[in-house]
Amino acid sequence: MDEILERLKIIEKQVLNQNLILKKVLNFNEACLYLELSQSHLYKLTSSGSIPYYKPNGKKLYFNRVELDQWLLRNRNAVQEEIEQRTANYLMKKGKFML
Repeated sequence: MDEILERLKIIEKQVLNQNLILKKVLNFNEACLYLELSQSHLYKLTSSGSIPYYKPNGKKLYFNRVELDQWLLRNRNAVQEEIEQRTANYLMKKGKFML
């Protein structure tokens, strides 16, 4: 019986996550789940202006899911191959590349 309840909880969580992916606008609690952030951390991000949000009636916070995705994907770190290529390009431009 415990195993069945645990499986139901997992299914419920997956359905909730699927619904979040389909929605265009998320409320505060949905944004916390979507971003996997605590409520206090998300409040800090909104109050510091670090994350895009909307406040249509001056009280409740709403988030555009596409903008949250863009926010999550900012500050990409380059892989080693890209860093090496940039270094080689820089050295060739400066005329300091030695074979």
